[in-house]
Amino acid sequence: MKIQQAFDLVRDELKKVETQFRENISSDVYLITKIGEYILRSGGKRFRPLMLLLSSRVAGYKGERHIPLAVVVEFIHTATLLHDDVVDNAKIRRGAESANLVWGNGPSILVGDYLLSRAFELAVNDGDQKILKTLSSTTTRMAEGEMLQMLRHSNIHTTEEEHLRIVAGKTAVLFSASCHMPAILAGLPQEKENALETYGMEVGTAFQLMDDCLDYTSKDEVIGKARGSDIREGKITMPLIAAYGKSIASEKKLIERAVKSEGITDSDMEEIFGIIKKRKGIEYTLDFAAKRVENAKKQLDIFEPTPERAALSAAADFVIERIN
Repeated sequence: MKIQQAFDLVRDELKKVETQFRENISSDVYLITKIGEYILRSGGKRFRPLMLLLSSRVAGYKGERHIPLAVVVEFIHTATLLHDDVVDNAKIRRGAESANLVWGNGPSILVGDYLLSRAFELAVNDGDQKILKTLSSTTTRMAEGEMLQMLRHSNIHTTEEEHLRIVAGKTAVLFSASCHMPAILAGLPQEKENALETYGMEVGTAFQLMDDCLDYTSKDEVIGKARGSDIREGKITMPLIAAYGKSIASEKKLIERAVKSEGITDSDMEEIFGIIKKRKGIEYTLDFAAKRVENAKKQLDIFEPTPERAALSAAADFVIERIN
């Protein structure tokens, strides 16, 4: 099964999610609605809602509570993007001007706060304490992941283990929650609940590692921002960590200057791209991510073979295929 077929399986439910997205992003405060609609028009794959909807089917859930919860995870994700762009002083998001560039840092932060508040309002309306606990622990870990990334800013001696902690916090835990909550809704036994939770964590980890690779391998128009933005922003990711560990002294010196933004030219950046390729930083990261995807797919073996289970497997594979 291909990823588009996975989306097609839950097309009608995704339409309901989009409708509720629009309804819940509106506010009597005009600027909140305007920025919210701008973000909505900018698109996004809705990958996390997809995983929540497919996991709900695999779990055997038959109700409608999963629809607003899919909105919840997308609101949380969007809020973190708004906050991240302010922290990173980003100018581009998904190929368009970032909200903080258009309206300023203050409004972007406040709309991010609004989306987080709306997300938890929807979760409270659901009324399940276990769902609320899952979401609250998820957002706590996300904040910790973002703070850890800030603390390791421009530090080329960041270890692989430290980077994976950042990845787990800033990205993977929300994927995990997206797959875990349907198991709670369906009242699955603990073993199956753990399997969906782990599936989401592994896919989320691989997803972020692929984003790390795409920052060095894709054209600007594909990733919606300048190639090499991570290193220019002082973000130390796995391809760079792996390449730096195998580099000679002159290569390390160039990389160290780059992450500190010390007079790096476009020519220097091209040389760094070459170092990462030469030292197989991308290949190492791809291999690591592929192993996480395989482990994610193994978690699905506990469930009956269905088109939805095949779709979750396809979603995991798509995470890796994005780099091709």
